[in-house]
Amino acid sequence: MLTQPENKYRPFPTVNLPDRQWPAQTLNKAPRWLSTDLRDGNQSLAEPMDAARKLEFWSLLLACGFKEIEVAFPSASETDFRFVRDLIEQQRIPEDVTIQVLTQARSDLIERTFAALEGVPRAILHLYNATAPLFRERVFRQSKAEIIELATRAAREIRSGCEQNPATAWTFEYSPETFCFTEPEFALEICEAVAEIWQPGPERPMIINLPATVEVNTPNVYADQIEYFCRHFSRRKEVCISVHPHNDRGTGIACAELALLAGADRVEGCLLGNGERTGNVDLITLALNLYTQGIAPGLDFSEMKQVIEVVTRCNQLPVHPRHPYAGELVFTAFSGSHQDAIKKGFAIRQQQQETLWQMPYLPLDPADIGCSYEAVIRVNSQSGKSGAAWLLEQNHGLQLPRGLQQDFSQRVQRETDRHGKEMTQHSLWQLFCHSYGTDTPLLQLEQAESHSGHGEQTQLRASVRKQDQVLRLQGNGNGLLSAATHALRQSLGLVVSIEDYHEHTLGKRSDSRSVAYVSCLNAQGERSWGVAIDNDVARASLQALLNAAAATIPPGNIPPVTHPANDETSR
Repeated sequence: MLTQPENKYRPFPTVNLPDRQWPAQTLNKAPRWLSTDLRDGNQSLAEPMDAARKLEFWSLLLACGFKEIEVAFPSASETDFRFVRDLIEQQRIPEDVTIQVLTQARSDLIERTFAALEGVPRAILHLYNATAPLFRERVFRQSKAEIIELATRAAREIRSGCEQNPATAWTFEYSPETFCFTEPEFALEICEAVAEIWQPGPERPMIINLPATVEVNTPNVYADQIEYFCRHFSRRKEVCISVHPHNDRGTGIACAELALLAGADRVEGCLLGNGERTGNVDLITLALNLYTQGIAPGLDFSEMKQVIEVVTRCNQLPVHPRHPYAGELVFTAFSGSHQDAIKKGFAIRQQQQETLWQMPYLPLDPADIGCSYEAVIRVNSQSGKSGAAWLLEQNHGLQLPRGLQQDFSQRVQRETDRHGKEMTQHSLWQLFCHSYGTDTPLLQLEQAESHSGHGEQTQLRASVRKQDQVLRLQGNGNGLLSAATHALRQSLGLVVSIEDYHEHTLGKRSDSRSVAYVSCLNAQGERSWGVAIDNDVARASLQALLNAAAATIPPGNIPPVTHPANDETSR
């Protein structure tokens, strides 16, 4: 790169519009949409779509709700010509859908375009020619007058062709290609000349498309250009102003949104932003941006995964995992602080039964586009206590006490630091079960019975399996768990005290299983947790205590059993 780029590059001029109005405007309705996936998007592919892929994509666009679809450049290839004919002859165009085709300002191409459209019920015929000085002077070597003559001559031919085919409801679209770096006055002049030929009105609809063919300036300048045109075009009320932003500077979305603020009525683009160079504006992102502001976009992306599958299969292009709304990771939080905020947000939403979506870090409810909450929080070495707790709650119904959240997050941290990878839901559950004795307890409760009279302590008798040993425990205390800790001390010499205890059911039915969480301190003040799930809450509580107590036993060791004198095993 140059240390003095000003010697090679010059900023493109801005528009003198000191009283611009668009910054004070707000978007309150959706624009007209045109998908150009089958034309502009298709021509940018390394391997353009064959008829089968184009037809699959066509069906997807209809399912998404597009009413205007640019389907081909029929004079460019036999494939494009044939596709238009198939749509017409096979009656694949719904009554509320209008196809659009593109042509350059050449007589032979215009004639071929009309041949492709023979018998179509409705059509938008899109004419374009480049107008910027860079193209006038270096590509075509024509004057302004010659460029205007080229456009108006083609417009006359198109009007004549439309009048010769009155059975079709025609709409004429004209694009001063390279509008965004055409002098505003000249862009206005050539569009006035073309509109004079067409004579737009209710019976002769016309679209003037003002493309950012190549982004050359900031989005506010494009908005100024659109507002300037809308202010000065003499037939503004008789035409639809369309925009066709590309994404060369990475601001195609912003260009489209600011252009709508500046007065544009319609947006042309592609799903997921496919197109030449850095692509066309992404219509999915634009539509869902409106949706998250409470504006119905008129397009349906409820099944986003299906949309992505079709688009990627037809275009043979991947979707970036961080692509807005559509990427694999766009709803995912790895950061511990983000996970904590999201977890708390969902908890409040559930508690208060909120309708309005107010969720930290999630501007869109993933469920609205067919995505599950499984991807919202994923766990790696950057994650905190809330991430693992969220996944266990969502997938297994566990509501971990705060202390257990902290303990388990430290175990997850050590595990992810060890292998440096993300933990899957399965591996997270395996680690949890192994850590707290949930799957294969060291001390497995087999039988237990307890009783207490009025004002008396609880008496507990239990049998516990340790591998191939069956241990008999007996103790008493102020309650079931107190009696169990006494039995552990009496029979196994395990001195533990209960620090924390929680329980809850795993469902709303009366026969739902229960989960118990027990935190113990040993004689040295070291903390350990145990978790158990059982159909009986008392058994779950006892097993959770056994799991917590077993965690204080050094690996491979088990204290010898001391049987009380009145225990039948001592006789």
